Amino acid sequence: MADRPPETLPLVPLGAFVLVWSSGYIAGPYGVDQMAPVTLVAARFAIAAVLAAALAWALRGRPRMPLGVAARIGAVGVVMNGLQFGAMYAAFDAGLGATLGALMHSLSPVLTAVLAAVLLRERLRRVQLVGFVVGVAGVLLVLGPDVQGAGGLLGVVLGVVSTLALSLGTLGQRWIGHAPDPLWSAAVQFAAAAPPLYLAALLLEGTDVVRHPGGAVVALGYLAVVNSIVGLLLLGTLVRAGGAGAAGSVFFLMPPVTAVMAWLVLGETLTPREVVGLVVAVVGVAVATGATTRLRRRSWRAGLS
Repeated sequence: MADRPPETLPLVPLGAFVLVWSSGYIAGPYGVDQMAPVTLVAARFAIAAVLAAALAWALRGRPRMPLGVAARIGAVGVVMNGLQFGAMYAAFDAGLGATLGALMHSLSPVLTAVLAAVLLRERLRRVQLVGFVVGVAGVLLVLGPDVQGAGGLLGVVLGVVSTLALSLGTLGQRWIGHAPDPLWSAAVQFAAAAPPLYLAALLLEGTDVVRHPGGAVVALGYLAVVNSIVGLLLLGTLVRAGGAGAAGSVFFLMPPVTAVMAWLVLGETLTPREVVGLVVAVVGVAVATGATTRLRRRSWRAGLS
């Protein structure tokens, strides 16, 4: 997407994407109440892989990608989908709240910029670093002294691992380079994530994994169809409108939207301290991602001169 600058994102797909993405932090905690978390994620991506492949075949025809490219796409999918969601859903099962999970993930675009500076020697602006520090401070303020209320040390560590996996997976997209058709790429990534997740689920959770069959079907259907497939199509719309970093520029919207959804659906409430922490983190991430967008726009303009 380097042939044009980031544009103003279309309002309707943007709003729909934020709602769909945020709703995943509601469906996740609901889902792990219905079945074991790693099994839930494995089943989600197995179903999503079939749906994405069918959609790709109908719209794009047979896949055309070299084996080496498919292997790289699959490897990134294991991290981006398998590790990210496996860790986060296990964190939900341990007791991590929906809003805190969304808040952790909202740091990902800024963390990605920090990791790119450390690992790839890319430029990191001071405002990005400050925004990241402020965002982390806000998360710590929301977390507060009662770590047990967030799933204990296990829940917090799993949330951090999930956020790190999201950022590393984002960097991994650069390793892929210019991928073939995004629908087929998504199908490969979904399919690559499912087998290691099923193996981990078998080792960690055994075979008695379904707690409430009806609820499990609802959760799986929503996660696979709405979050994975509809979310993918909305993301594609945003990428076409605003470039590859379009989704990252709106991540700061996810935590407050998730907080409202969690209150309405899950009955989660925030203390005054947690509200302040949420605001601090959102502001930090918004400032940092805004700086990233401005830097991307200037880089595009410089490329024309």
